[in-house]
Amino acid sequence: MFHAGGASYDLFMGRYSAPLAAEFVDALNPVAGQQVLDVGCGPGALTSALATRLGPAAVAACDPSPGFVDECAKRNPGVEVQVGKAEAIPFTDARFDLAAAQLVLHFVANAPAAADELRRVVRPGGTVAACVWDAEREMDVLRAFWDAVHEVDPDVSDTTRELRFGRPGEIARLFVEADLVDINETTIEVHTTYVDFDEVWTGFQAGIGPAGAHCVALPALQQALLRDRLYEQLGSPPGPITRSTAARHAARPPARSTAATAVVPSVATGQRVPAGPN
Repeated sequence: MFHAGGASYDLFMGRYSAPLAAEFVDALNPVAGQQVLDVGCGPGALTSALATRLGPAAVAACDPSPGFVDECAKRNPGVEVQVGKAEAIPFTDARFDLAAAQLVLHFVANAPAAADELRRVVRPGGTVAACVWDAEREMDVLRAFWDAVHEVDPDVSDTTRELRFGRPGEIARLFVEADLVDINETTIEVHTTYVDFDEVWTGFQAGIGPAGAHCVALPALQQALLRDRLYEQLGSPPGPITRSTAARHAARPPARSTAATAVVPSVATGQRVPAGPN
């Protein structure tokens, strides 16, 4: 769980999560009249995209961090936002037509329990969706960061950079085990532009996620060395820097659509089995 303010999150991950949320919502294509839930909402990137599409009264959200819950509610007036983990979603059974988790599954302690909870809160015939960064096409800024870390200290464990559920089929298998059906996996690609390298480095110094936590835990001298190595890893850019990333996504497509393939944050969605007990 992140313990950070919304502004700090925006410096590091928000520049990717906001455009990802817009693409994710386009892929899911919720329609007027549906009730939708954002699980692990953080400061509200996906919540905002859903509320823009459907109106705030159609959207609910939850996150285990009270700070993020407050920030999401402040940014999205009219949306019901509650404190709660993905493994124990604080909403009643079968309340929603769609439950979505963006950049969440790779952080939860018990992913099968989270998948079961996503299924529980969705009506029969509804959709469960999740997206995580594609492990094979993770943010190239993050990849450059960890390569720089290993230049500074080759003994740093690679486990700090592993992305759970970021490989082909992993989210889909999780959804199958949760008794979801008609699962389709695809990808999404997003891009962001930094004003300069200082803006890249400031994001890591916000202390968000494993990379940020590693950065801020280093002594000042090692931080300075890491900064120099990261600058070199990114090609010593003199000005603006445009980077891309990918995520994996699995979902039940509408009957009228064809199977989509893409790139970027991994996203998985599946339809809840129309009948039978939870």
